[in-house]
Amino acid sequence: MSNIDFNGSVTLDRRDAAPAEMPGSAKRVLAFVVVIAALGGTLFGYDCGIISSALLSIGADFGLSSFGKEIVTSAILVGGIFGALGCGPICDRYGRKKTVLAVAVLFILGAIATSLAPDATTLTITRFILGLAVGAITQIMPVYIAEVAPAKRRGALVVLFQMMIAGGELISYLIGYAFSGNWRLMFMLAVIPALILFFGMMVMPESPRWLITQNRADEARRVLTRIRGNAQMASREVEQIITVADNEGDSGSWRDLGKAWVRPALVAALGVSILCQLTGINAVIYYAPTILTQSGFGDSASLLASIGVGVTLVAMTIVGTFLVDHMGRRRLMLLFIPLSVVALIVLGAAFMGGHPSGSMQWVVVVSMLAYIAFNGGSLSVVIWLLNSEVIPLSVRGKGTGLASVSMWVSDLIVSLTTLSLIEFMGASGTFWLYGAISVLAFFFVYRYVPETKGRSLEDIEASLQDGSFLSHRATP
Repeated sequence: MSNIDFNGSVTLDRRDAAPAEMPGSAKRVLAFVVVIAALGGTLFGYDCGIISSALLSIGADFGLSSFGKEIVTSAILVGGIFGALGCGPICDRYGRKKTVLAVAVLFILGAIATSLAPDATTLTITRFILGLAVGAITQIMPVYIAEVAPAKRRGALVVLFQMMIAGGELISYLIGYAFSGNWRLMFMLAVIPALILFFGMMVMPESPRWLITQNRADEARRVLTRIRGNAQMASREVEQIITVADNEGDSGSWRDLGKAWVRPALVAALGVSILCQLTGINAVIYYAPTILTQSGFGDSASLLASIGVGVTLVAMTIVGTFLVDHMGRRRLMLLFIPLSVVALIVLGAAFMGGHPSGSMQWVVVVSMLAYIAFNGGSLSVVIWLLNSEVIPLSVRGKGTGLASVSMWVSDLIVSLTTLSLIEFMGASGTFWLYGAISVLAFFFVYRYVPETKGRSLEDIEASLQDGSFLSHRATP
């Protein structure tokens, strides 16, 4: 039976018979389910983003070198790799709901342990534990949302998860500014959304798709009746899921990802996942206050300016979410990536000759925000959608999982090297390096990424099978 991908059940993609309007009570139930589930995105964004503010005081308290700061920052990413790899089999065996509850507990314990860490080694270990939770949540939450959402609303609701990630990062900047110097409290505050997620999931239904895989169709029907508000539609949906599950049989193997007809989709998905990180977006998110401090800003001013990074990321995620369905995925990236290159060139130029001073300090801030806007509004928005669209159905679970791991590994590389690169190459050389990689990203998208806007998943898969996948480069 096929694994569930970010777009959810194939049954609902192909054969959903939902009415034009859901009853009001069902809309409210669905909204509550999705908002609670999307809290996982907030935790992801907060726990990854809070290190940028906390690092200023952690470095002073523990006497960390640049490499030591990179180790502490990167520990959560190493955990993320293992969390993303291990979550799939667990949620398939024990269910989506129990897995989310377990991950919420891991978030709570990790946040408490991190806030109490007595030394840098312990802090690194507890950040790794948080990483296990963060990696797991990126796998299970989009799946859970997709499996309970109606087909016609699935795309927007999965994007909500991305919005909550950006929102969590913004909250981390605000908390970092409000509690400047108190890094232990910054980490402890992550317990609050984790507790909300835990108790919220206690009253959430189990995924109806997973229930059917466990031969619990009656329970699945009751869940769907509750969140669809229509018993007949729920019964129809259950029958469709059972029928398609019987027809699909076993899912594709890992070896199937290497088949010639699948390869173009895998190249596109993995390439965008990797380049989204190697172009430096999280280098700025993680180290914005550190970079601004090196630009001559005080700690307080650096933290305040970094809030602008969070606001810009949220705003451009909203803009990118709108444009991706109107302009197209490929066209959006081809328009915005060159603008991000210009921003990186200017940012690097501002650091020529040493620390910026006077008006050049504001050139640093403006060019940094411009880079966040154009990179965050294109590659960072498209990555989740593209992976779920181009990977063929039979291997979509494994393919999207592999793309997620490649993203985490690339993020790890960036976070481990940014400060060291700045010491070795200077800030100018480092930002120009990210600019050069962004140029490569532009040509990669131009050559290997088709346009998927307005096309059904079946049409995309058919183009892979008939060899016309890369010929779809124009916006429909």
